[in-house]
Amino acid sequence: MTKNKAVDEVLEFIWSQREQGSNSIKQLMGIEEVAEEADFKTLESMRRDGLVNISGDTVTLTLEGEKLAEACIRRHRLAERLLTEVLAMNDDGLEKNACSFEHTLSPEVTDNICTLLGHPPTCPHGLPIPRGNCCKKTKDDLKPIVQQLSVLDVGDRGRIIFIASNSHMRLDKLGTLGIVPGSNIKVHQKRPAFVLQIGETTLALDPEIIKEIYVKKIG
Repeated sequence: MTKNKAVDEVLEFIWSQREQGSNSIKQLMGIEEVAEEADFKTLESMRRDGLVNISGDTVTLTLEGEKLAEACIRRHRLAERLLTEVLAMNDDGLEKNACSFEHTLSPEVTDNICTLLGHPPTCPHGLPIPRGNCCKKTKDDLKPIVQQLSVLDVGDRGRIIFIASNSHMRLDKLGTLGIVPGSNIKVHQKRPAFVLQIGETTLALDPEIIKEIYVKKIG
């Protein structure tokens, strides 16, 4: 975390633009001809501080800038997760509140939030959340409120928070079955097969799929 909120925001924008395949200063500043003087001053101070490299219309992160940008993105996307899943905030005002909240988070609090949420791989918009030290630990000090579906007992109800799968085909198949983030489920049985109830539908799922589904226990 830097001591300058404007620098943090520019670092986030550079990272986000790069995810979309762009490193244009003009696109970064949201301009077509001339950026506001304050924007260029921030970018120029970041260049002097060794956070970015600038060449023509291209801006890239240095190693130090990369490290700080990754931390900024991690805080922001975890803040979005916390506001969405714990405080049940909808899209209205989510971005604004997440931006305000993230700047108050220390590295320790950020890791605690990540642990509390069960180390989510993505933000509510599906963008990846950079891993932290807490994600690498084998034993957590805090019990997560978001856990693997397999943790629930027979009769327990839960809300699907995210599905940690890299297979688009699998995600599409689960989607057709109604197994998507936000869906409420009930564990009907765990042995010999894991059976879920979604609404009036009962489904038996493969053990490998169960491992990829993360839920928050409800009721």
